[in-house]
Amino acid sequence: MVMNTFPPVQPHDLLWGLPVAALPTDAPAWVAEVIGLGHPVVVRRALVADDCVAVGVRGRTRDQRFALVMKRADISRCVQPEQLIDVATDSEWPVLEALRQIHPVMQKLGLPWGVAGSAGFELATGIPVLHQASDLDLILRTPHFFSRQQAAELVTALDGAICRIDLQLQTPFGAVALREWAGAARQVLLKADDGARLVSNPWHLPERGA
Repeated sequence: MVMNTFPPVQPHDLLWGLPVAALPTDAPAWVAEVIGLGHPVVVRRALVADDCVAVGVRGRTRDQRFALVMKRADISRCVQPEQLIDVATDSEWPVLEALRQIHPVMQKLGLPWGVAGSAGFELATGIPVLHQASDLDLILRTPHFFSRQQAAELVTALDGAICRIDLQLQTPFGAVALREWAGAARQVLLKADDGARLVSNPWHLPERGA
């Protein structure tokens, strides 16, 4: 058997290769349709076996989302959010204009960042999913502490864009919303593979019940 050589996948990565035959029996018909068309799935946070990846399938409408598990051996292609920040496109949706606007701001941070959500999906696939009111979903990889003051300054910079921008800070233990970390609440919601919890510092390993 030829093993794929992809680096470890991370939440928000887009993966190709899921066979229709591997879909669970309770999968709606639209899931088989989009997978049959060759659409990618997106990596999500969940605890699964080492040889598997937790993924989600997106359909044509916002209510069409389906969670399942994909075998790592089935991955034929992986596109990470960082690979999408400079993708050329003729689309003129506000969300993509916003991406061009904030590009210099994000680059100055000196940290890996990328495009997720609907904008990432369209940039990676060319499949039209964006519309006039789409938000821009970004990720920022922050392996080390990112202060609340830094977060507040980044929120201010991003708020000058043409559309709303939602950014998730990717810490070693999960993801936290930039706007929430920039706020005044003592604890923020950390989304981890084993669930979500309130923590005081997303860069310290949280303990259940702490």
